[in-house]
Amino acid sequence: MTELAKTFDPAQIERRWYAHWERNGLFRPERPGAEPWTIVNPPPNVTGSLHIGHALDNTLQDILVRYERLRGKDALWVVGTDHAGIATQMVVERQLNERQDKRTNYTREQFVEKVWQWKAESGGQITGQLRRLGCSMDWANERFTMDPGFSKAVLKVFVDLYRDGLIYRDKRLVNWDPALKTAISDLEVEAREVQGHMWHFKYPLAGGETYRHVERDADGNVTLEEERNYISIATTRPETVLGDGAVAVHPDDERYRPIVGKLCEIPVGPREHRRAIPIITDSYPDPAFGSGAVKITGAHDENDYGVAQRNGIPMYRLMDEVAAMRVDGVAYALASARAREIAKGAPASAAEIDALNLVPEAYRGLDRYEARKRVVADIDAEGLMIKVEDKTIMQPIGDRSGVVIEPMLTDQWYVDAKTLAQGPIEAVRDGRINIVPKTWEKTFFNWMENIQPWCVSRQLWWGHRIPAWFAEDGRVFVAETEAEAQAEAGEDVALTRDEDVLDTWFSSALWPFATLGWPGDAPSPLEGRGLGTLNGRYPNDVLISGFDILFFWDARMMMQGMHFMGDVPFRTLYLHGLVRAADGQKMSKSKGNTVDPLGLIDQYGADALRFFMAAMESQGRDIKMDVARVEGYRNFATKLWNATRFAQANGIGASTSIAPPPAALAVNRWIIGETVATVRALDQALADLRFDGAANAIYQFVWSRFCDWYLELIKPVLSPAPGERGEGTEADETRAVAGWVLDQILVMLHPFMPFITEELWHALGARDGELIVAHWPEVDGIAVDEEAGREVDWLIRLVSEIRAARTELNVPPGAKTLIYQTEKDEAAEAKLMQNAAVIERLARVRPSILTSPLEGKPEASIQITVEGRLYAIPLKNVIDLDAERARLSKAILAAQKERDALSGRLDNPSFVARAKPEAVEKARADHAEKAAEAERLAAALARLG
Repeated sequence: MTELAKTFDPAQIERRWYAHWERNGLFRPERPGAEPWTIVNPPPNVTGSLHIGHALDNTLQDILVRYERLRGKDALWVVGTDHAGIATQMVVERQLNERQDKRTNYTREQFVEKVWQWKAESGGQITGQLRRLGCSMDWANERFTMDPGFSKAVLKVFVDLYRDGLIYRDKRLVNWDPALKTAISDLEVEAREVQGHMWHFKYPLAGGETYRHVERDADGNVTLEEERNYISIATTRPETVLGDGAVAVHPDDERYRPIVGKLCEIPVGPREHRRAIPIITDSYPDPAFGSGAVKITGAHDENDYGVAQRNGIPMYRLMDEVAAMRVDGVAYALASARAREIAKGAPASAAEIDALNLVPEAYRGLDRYEARKRVVADIDAEGLMIKVEDKTIMQPIGDRSGVVIEPMLTDQWYVDAKTLAQGPIEAVRDGRINIVPKTWEKTFFNWMENIQPWCVSRQLWWGHRIPAWFAEDGRVFVAETEAEAQAEAGEDVALTRDEDVLDTWFSSALWPFATLGWPGDAPSPLEGRGLGTLNGRYPNDVLISGFDILFFWDARMMMQGMHFMGDVPFRTLYLHGLVRAADGQKMSKSKGNTVDPLGLIDQYGADALRFFMAAMESQGRDIKMDVARVEGYRNFATKLWNATRFAQANGIGASTSIAPPPAALAVNRWIIGETVATVRALDQALADLRFDGAANAIYQFVWSRFCDWYLELIKPVLSPAPGERGEGTEADETRAVAGWVLDQILVMLHPFMPFITEELWHALGARDGELIVAHWPEVDGIAVDEEAGREVDWLIRLVSEIRAARTELNVPPGAKTLIYQTEKDEAAEAKLMQNAAVIERLARVRPSILTSPLEGKPEASIQITVEGRLYAIPLKNVIDLDAERARLSKAILAAQKERDALSGRLDNPSFVARAKPEAVEKARADHAEKAAEAERLAAALARLG
């Protein structure tokens, strides 16, 4: 037995034990024939560092992994990092820029080599940080989404999907990031509310035509009637007027019925070459919004794109890859003339329309915002601007670049997500995939049932290059290797490989099976470790994920897994919330409210942070960061440390039995029952993925039942008198039981607090092995002694009531008084006297027996009731009873006054409606506190009689 230091120092033991576990292969112990259990870690970006969300996500996973390992399973936690196409390329380009260098000074191959060099030197920082958190991952088989085996799987998936007709190339509207010069997904666009403008322009009717424009109110009364030679259009992006293909009105809008089918002119550009566009009907325009007429620029607006597709409207692209107005193509006069022909019905291919540059020479090459200023000024100068108004608009921002996204019509590769989504939809409906909490199912179904084609190509150099080769005549050949593509095309056909790479999420969608050796000819690190699909590892048992990547990653893993493996990728999907700032706001660097988990580990230890995450993780709710609670869980660890030091000092060591020792003393039979109940509570909570319930169960048992009560209750047995050590049958029994219970505590707490528990496990005595690979408590068949439970619970309630009464009535801590039962009951009195030593030690009252029954209530005493029996504690000459009654009465009135004032505020609908939510929440908490205080003080006054 190694004597523990007086002070608990997390840093020292964390470093030592993690290195020991990893060095000895204890994260994947050899367990031939054991039941496999598998979870995959959401691969963090190779550029990333540990943030508080990672700390939550990985803590929850590690709890389950350690729990299943303790239960004897061959538990595998797949670990690796994601190549993070955009983020990694940004990092390396930024380094080049700092040296007055740039990517385009290198060939593609040279730049990619520089990225690999960066990864070797600086990438994967987060893996070391995950180790600091205590994550028991299978580091010996760490994966990377661009390692050779995984890359082979990615190429095979792309080729197979293409050959199955589920990947295709198409010209569609995408979110274009002008800073990164690549398409990004809808999920990578953040909508921000900004102050902008709405410009209202006149689009003159072609040929000088006019019509009678009539406006009516809701009752049909005419509010405006005038002759117009224009149609009024409003836009927040005037520069896109140059690419308009039509003006749309709602088919039921009577105001514009006379001019539907006619032409109107865009209000900008050289007058001699100005284009005319048709006025059409579509269900998209809202007659009640603005003028009810909308310009349709299909190449630069998502809603307009849909209208253009439905109505065959040409979509003219105005900008280049940096969102500057195009400079390519023929002169504007020629392009405009051809566009006028197309507007009148002349046939044109999509390629021809895309090639037409309808930007007048005066605007070509301008940044989009400079072009906006020029366009507005030119329209205004011509007298065609009606008005401009300030307006709050939602602006799409790239979540990595921070620049305004430009909807752009480009050629990209797409996955037929709608077809692939059908399997996952059915799997969730029929329960093959269990989403926890269930409240997320509605969101899942809504997104999956309305899913759009998935754009999987990115205009980057770093990533999985798309395995497609183009012939000069436009034919495309998709194959896993260039040799296969050349063989398919013919040796005399010149081929050029697609420059694009695949979306990072395309490769990570293969994580549940490609990490395990799929497609079969790749070497598997898990061979021989189980039976079934991928050695029994697929489907994975559970996936733990933040809800914010449900569609980025989780749903896509379902699609790819079910298509290629024929089964679901995981049986349970657990979605946790976000970790927010203490005031409930979302954490962000710009707000300065982020919390560094490594800083918390430095200050309080990894165990304290892990326990906080588990205790606060309540299904369906976000977590409010509370550093004080992290500190509180550090105190919890310290309490367990000191309890183990007490055990060492009193001859309590490691248990020699998995089963509980024989016990005759009620207190020992009680704690064995409490231990069994806690094991069962933990098993149920973890089966239900109620991490908060599991953490609360072990916390309450350790802090309250074991440390606060059991260790205090057994002190008279272990040390009958100061300086003495208890000997004999009762003391030996108590040491054996206490050692067994402490062992079970360390095993149960290990998934939550692995470092301190491993340290204490070895401090209690020699062991056959480490705690990380010990056995989970076996409690099946162990009967709980209910009689012992009732006896000890009575004792705990009695001591608690006495302590509370003494505190409330200001009885001096050093004052010792008597306690007696007010009615004669020999059995109850015997129980009181049997526990006299403990009661006197813990409550500072000495039990006594009345020689005759009392008549009426005892005077000058505290009265407390436990299990229907009245006990009296004489206070004569201990406190001034009259003064104490006066003090309590005054305190009661003060508490009631504050309670009633808060009640008045909360009953005021105006306060609840207008005050900040946190102010209302605080008022409710304060009201509950004052109400409870008033009741407690009233009870104390009543005790005085």
